[in-house]
Amino acid sequence: MAAISQRLTGPSRLWSRTEVLTRPSPVPAEPGIYAWYFRELPGCVDATGCVRNGDSTLLYIGISPAAPPKKGKPPSRQTLRSRIRRHVTGDASRSTLRFTLGCLLAPYLGIELRVGCGGRMNFLAEELAISEWMDRNASVCWAQHAEPWKIKEATIRH
Repeated sequence: MAAISQRLTGPSRLWSRTEVLTRPSPVPAEPGIYAWYFRELPGCVDATGCVRNGDSTLLYIGISPAAPPKKGKPPSRQTLRSRIRRHVTGDASRSTLRFTLGCLLAPYLGIELRVGCGGRMNFLAEELAISEWMDRNASVCWAQHAEPWKIKEATIRH
């Protein structure tokens, strides 16, 4: 547990949005836990007490896949690679990170949360503004773990 927390809170390397989208991808197609760092923070975010790495602040920890369903459904086949890519290329309806960033940055970026296809909330064509902001400000690191749902809460507390 301590080794994983160290890899997320004191990473030797942070990866940019552009880097995680390269092929072959540096992000493993394995389960694990990841941490997003940001250089510029939305004005309303108080980062007092947050973990810092150089000029970046840790604000978000996620896992992939989620815990297996309890009602006999098959577990998710998501990996660190698929989840991190979804955060940097998807839309707010499929990424809590993008949804949160979009809402916090809406006044700064001049974007608005809307109802898209299927009634899902996202920023429609304005998702590009979130991606561009992430290009300038976001970086990520990760640690592989076979059952990340078992360590997520302890990692966040650490």
